[in-house]
Amino acid sequence: MSTATIGSPLSLSKSATTTCASLLCELQEIWDEIGESETERDKMLLQLEQECLDIYRRKVERSRKHKAELQQSLAEFEAEIARVTSSLGELVSVPRYEKMNGGLKHRISVISPTLGSLRLKKQERVKEISEIEFQIAAISAEIAGTDQILDPNVIQVDELDLTTKKLGELKSHLQELQFEKNLRLQKVTSHLNVIHGLSVVMSLDFKMIMAKIHPSFVDTVAGQSKSISNEILARLTSEMNSLKQEKQQRLLKAQNYGRTLMELWSLMDAPVEERKRFDHVMCLIASTVDEVVSPGSLSIDVIEQTEVEIQRLNVLKATKMKELILKRQSELEEIYEAVHMDIDIAKARQLLITLMESGTIDLSNLLSSMDDQIAKAKEQAQSRKDILDKVEKWKHASEEESWLDEYERDENRYSAGKGVHKNLKRAEKARILVSKIPYLVESLTAKVKAWELEKGMPFLYSKAPLLRTLEEFIISRQVKEEEKRRSREQKKLQDQLATEQEALFGSKPNVKRPLGPSTNANTMAMAAATPNSRRLGTPGRFRASGGNGRRESGKVGGVIPINYVALSKEDRGG
Repeated sequence: MSTATIGSPLSLSKSATTTCASLLCELQEIWDEIGESETERDKMLLQLEQECLDIYRRKVERSRKHKAELQQSLAEFEAEIARVTSSLGELVSVPRYEKMNGGLKHRISVISPTLGSLRLKKQERVKEISEIEFQIAAISAEIAGTDQILDPNVIQVDELDLTTKKLGELKSHLQELQFEKNLRLQKVTSHLNVIHGLSVVMSLDFKMIMAKIHPSFVDTVAGQSKSISNEILARLTSEMNSLKQEKQQRLLKAQNYGRTLMELWSLMDAPVEERKRFDHVMCLIASTVDEVVSPGSLSIDVIEQTEVEIQRLNVLKATKMKELILKRQSELEEIYEAVHMDIDIAKARQLLITLMESGTIDLSNLLSSMDDQIAKAKEQAQSRKDILDKVEKWKHASEEESWLDEYERDENRYSAGKGVHKNLKRAEKARILVSKIPYLVESLTAKVKAWELEKGMPFLYSKAPLLRTLEEFIISRQVKEEEKRRSREQKKLQDQLATEQEALFGSKPNVKRPLGPSTNANTMAMAAATPNSRRLGTPGRFRASGGNGRRESGKVGGVIPINYVALSKEDRGG
């Protein structure tokens, strides 16, 4: 076999061919020296050729396999580029193979940079989305009130959708959650500030209140923000409203206590030094809830101290109130007594004392009741004033009438002596006043009847109905007029008899008597004939006259008619 036969399967290079020929020649020499037969030589050459073919076959197989691997890698690269571009939602320019020169390796080397750029972009997009989703999950957990600590490594990103649209949606959602979180944080901070302010005003333990709501408001761990969940916000709102209501109630209580203190101070006439101790309470009276911000101004201690002071003053007030009530009772008695109203003073005073000592009645209400009674009594007294004025005029006229009767019965009233001139003037005025008695009685009766018709009750004067007293006075006056008429007739007969005896036997000397009040039996009899004259409770006696003054002339039978009343218009109006 020739050397060309061995290298025929492949076209060898010139150096390789030379080397093979040289080796084959050397091999022929060796065989010659060994003395190998031609058969053995052909066999070994055939074997050598077969080994060379095997080597070529294995090499071809490996080359084929490598080609397939390169083709698969190229296909995978293309598929990955398609997936990445699809997930990123972006268009990537990839060179077309039909326009490329070169084999598979060249093609792979051309698209590898594009794939690497896409892989890097995908990795950055996944990282960005992962971070956003982690923030979203964290904020959502805060809003939901979940205390579980999240691990960024557990966030699963959907790599099939890495588009900028999804990224934008996630960013928008994150912004919304961050805005919601900021609003909640602001609301939490606002609530905390309000609660802290209320706690300071009412001297409450702020930390204890916050600890009951959520521990994050007291001991915040590094990196842990305050809880902003709906439940916590509801608790904060409830606590804030509760404290506001408590503040309102305390302020109302403090204001009521302050007003009570002012009333007690005014009633007790408390000194300025004593009042200064509660200036901080007095400042609250005209304040609104929002204006009260001073630390401790509505603390329990302030309320209790004020309450204790009120209790102390109430003990003193009880004594003062009793004194004032008795003083009001005395004032009421004076009003009743001044207008002659019927009241059992001793019984009313004893009943008042019993009520005060029993402790079953509020002394303030009792004092107010006394004030009402005084106002009512003054009103009643005012309604009785006109009638009482006329009663006083009537009483005065009756007293003057009684004096005039006694004066005219005195036979020595014209005798010279001390006071005669004054008695004459008084008698003249008394006659004018007595002449007005019928009109006074008539006018007084009309007014009393009108008053009783308006009030629906009898008009009492010194515990007796005034109308009945007036009727008795009129009857008594008529009786007295009749007695005076008979007395005048009897005296007339006596004068006539005396005149006749004087004509027969001569005149008798007259006995001079001093001018003054008469003490004879007739005067005493006239005084005893008026048992009802004291019914009005006056120191003088109501005596009736004939309604007309009688001036004696010294002539026998010179008598003024009983029904004669000389009244001018001015006198009847007086």
